[in-house]
Amino acid sequence: MGLKCGIVGLPNVGKSTLFNALTAAKAESANYPFCTIEPNVGVVTVPDPRQEKIAQYIKPQKIVPTTIEFVDIAGLVKGASQGEGLGNQFLSNIRETDAIVQVVRCFEDPNVVHVAGKVDPLSDILTINTELLLADLETVTKRYTKIEKVARTSNDKKLKEEKVFLEKLLQALNQEKPASSVELEEHEIPLFKGLHLLTAKPMLYVCNVSEAEYSHGKPGPYTQKVFDYAQKQGQQSLSICSALEAEIAQLPPEEQKEFYSDEPGLHRLIRTSYALLNLITFFTAGEKEVRAWTIKKGTKAPQAAGVIHSDFERGFIRAEVYHCEDLFQLKSEAAIKEAGKYRSEGKDYIVQDGDIMLFRFNV
Repeated sequence: MGLKCGIVGLPNVGKSTLFNALTAAKAESANYPFCTIEPNVGVVTVPDPRQEKIAQYIKPQKIVPTTIEFVDIAGLVKGASQGEGLGNQFLSNIRETDAIVQVVRCFEDPNVVHVAGKVDPLSDILTINTELLLADLETVTKRYTKIEKVARTSNDKKLKEEKVFLEKLLQALNQEKPASSVELEEHEIPLFKGLHLLTAKPMLYVCNVSEAEYSHGKPGPYTQKVFDYAQKQGQQSLSICSALEAEIAQLPPEEQKEFYSDEPGLHRLIRTSYALLNLITFFTAGEKEVRAWTIKKGTKAPQAAGVIHSDFERGFIRAEVYHCEDLFQLKSEAAIKEAGKYRSEGKDYIVQDGDIMLFRFNV
């Protein structure tokens, strides 16, 4: 499973610049609202130093990392859900994403127009979150109107259950509470997922800061406000300088390293997006390739096998497993086996982050 993130924000906050940095795809970026008309889509690899290290011992022909897809849509403005600006037509492009990255402007620059006339990150967040909530309210209301009409004359138990479920959602949204705040019964989970609600998705707030603040390494007053807000909401946040990262992303890899004393900001963003959904990585490793695979934390071995191919899950017999840290310490599979750390696991084994796995199956 690949991770898909939607990038949202007001016009001119640096969304497309961040997208350029992430994907080096050169999406148009300009100093006026609604520069991004069609959604930009880019796929980036998830940086994982463990994979390169595994390859040092396994010596594969190639390395295949896992990926994240980013979707950058047109900037939203107040009233977008009612058709203002480019309206909510572009929200449909991020309905089926797994998480939302909200870019928030946290820098002053008289040369970059702010759509509201002043820099106020918490006001910007409120505007975006309100538009996402109103879009969800429209989605749920449409569904409720349809179901309620049919349920009036039907004895179908499932229809009546869906009506109750939708009423619960409507109550929360009308009280300006996100869909994620609604407690669900077991039978409501598939209905909930099927609606693809925007406010049900995990949110990562990305503070787009000035180069001076980013170099300083400490959050400025605007950034700190966003960090505090995200913490109160139980959500993730980080800061990045989109313009600087976009410039560095155009350089050759060896030159890029000169700009970072620590981990690149883009790597932090990608890893945080990955962790946002409680995802982990396991590896398959052999002469042909060392490949990274994405699964949810808590996934059992047969379902992990199914990520590679449905036949692997259908005909699952067992998984042969060792951890990458054992390889780094003992240097070879043979040494791992001698140390008794090469294991055979059955269908109830819960895959761990960093496991190296070989699946045995028969169909």
